[in-house]
Amino acid sequence: MNVRYRVDLSQVERTELRALLSSGKHASRKLKRAQILLAADAGAGDEEIARSVGVGGSTVYRIKRRFVEGNLERALSDEPRPGAERKLTVKEEALLVATACASPPEGRARWTLDLLAGAMVKLTEHKSLSHETVRRRLAENGLKPWRKDMWCIPQVDGEYVARMEDVLDLYAEAPDPKRPVVCFDESPVQLIGEARQPIPARPGQLERYDYEYRRNGTVNLFVLLDVHRPWRKVKVTERRAAEDYARCMRDLVDVHYPDAEIIRVVQDNLSTHSAGALYQAKHASWLNMVEIEIGVLRGQCLDRRIDNPKRLRREIAAWERKRNAARSRIKWMFTTDKARAKMGRAYPATSKES
Repeated sequence: MNVRYRVDLSQVERTELRALLSSGKHASRKLKRAQILLAADAGAGDEEIARSVGVGGSTVYRIKRRFVEGNLERALSDEPRPGAERKLTVKEEALLVATACASPPEGRARWTLDLLAGAMVKLTEHKSLSHETVRRRLAENGLKPWRKDMWCIPQVDGEYVARMEDVLDLYAEAPDPKRPVVCFDESPVQLIGEARQPIPARPGQLERYDYEYRRNGTVNLFVLLDVHRPWRKVKVTERRAAEDYARCMRDLVDVHYPDAEIIRVVQDNLSTHSAGALYQAKHASWLNMVEIEIGVLRGQCLDRRIDNPKRLRREIAAWERKRNAARSRIKWMFTTDKARAKMGRAYPATSKES
């Protein structure tokens, strides 16, 4: 049966597509997809669209189907090729991420995709690597090396290196229930309410919500993550004070790890935290596994408007239960050996015996 797909764009989607066309900074196939969607939204037939855009009728049908069955992003993007193998192995992807997070080559202000592709050719057995492969792998890890705000590693001195290796060595230890390693961090969350009731999704149309919203204040998340077992705990508090932090640490000891002899906590040294933090500066947050977990929490659970603390606690608790039940883990691949190999020039120089 030949299904007829109807494209019904929201005003937000129309604005996005028109901005994309006016910029002219995208691949021609993406621009044509935008033209197809706008024309279909205006009521043009498939044959008319195919003639005006200069594509085949099957292309018009496919783009409309991807929009209706998926979303705008899916309609504009290339579909993955069936059975296509990833160019980089898991270890090579970890090496790429570590390289992108390290200092750029001398004489360059920042990494570019071509520079990273060249560096990977030197570091691996690949004879060539396209900048598009590099871009895709970095995008999956949330990295944009051409932006200054993505740099993970600050100016490094001897003390920084020593503390960094302490953390990496902790991650590499064999699990010991009597001496668990727990990553800790906190993150503010703004409570956002709807100014108008959203229109529910229906076949052929995405859910619609208004641009306007209400700010209902902020709350704080204290997030704990066990390095060696699939467990995390998120505590929602109304503030971020030393007293709240102390209660969180007390629960860690009395409730979550009552049988532990000692708990090693990886955390930063914000003023609300104790002086026993395992590394010095907030710039070292990239070393804290829980930063990745907070990113997962925001992407899977908090990427929407939640208007009150009660609902926020309920939604986070549901996310936490499912993630723990699924035994989800953070796959940490940046080791002490890799740090020394990739950041060798950042280590303090030592005198050589004659």
